[in-house]
Amino acid sequence: MSTLSDHLRSLPSFPQDLPVLDPERVPEDPMDLFLEWFNEAIGAGNRQPHAMTFTTIKNGDTPVGRTLIVKDIDDRGFQFSTHQTSRKGQHIDQNPRASMIFFWRESGRQVRVTGNVVALSDEESQRDWEQRPSYTGEPNPDWRLYSLAPTEYEFMQAREDRNHSRVEYTRDGSGWENHRVTTPAG
Repeated sequence: MSTLSDHLRSLPSFPQDLPVLDPERVPEDPMDLFLEWFNEAIGAGNRQPHAMTFTTIKNGDTPVGRTLIVKDIDDRGFQFSTHQTSRKGQHIDQNPRASMIFFWRESGRQVRVTGNVVALSDEESQRDWEQRPSYTGEPNPDWRLYSLAPTEYEFMQAREDRNHSRVEYTRDGSGWENHRVTTPAG
């Protein structure tokens, strides 16, 4: 084993007192569980609890991820913004499916939200542009506010023994189905 490997294995992982995810007691609507975890991360003072890894698809088959922040969450989905002509804007234009991965290290929680991305109105986009710290008073027609409308969620609660608890929700018509995600023995 390399020295780096030994060093990496010795790094601290999760706190010993972790919350529990009971797959038998999750709410029917995944947004309820997401907002519970999100608000707990905010309440605990986690640094940038609204940061997430946003993954798009480049050239039809290559995933590309970067860190963004969520601007709002409403009945349309999870809102974020970027330039329409940026790489992520181009990826969204080519393939509007994307994923967001939130990770709250302090509680050992991770949520993946996957869905379809839609562009929001010019008015909403300009209002978002005007709220940026770098706003100089000039409009930006290239700026776009988007919303990811979820079709899947996966909630993961870390455990010290690394047998993490995971629950996946998938859209079923107008409702949601959920199941525990299991890992094959081996």
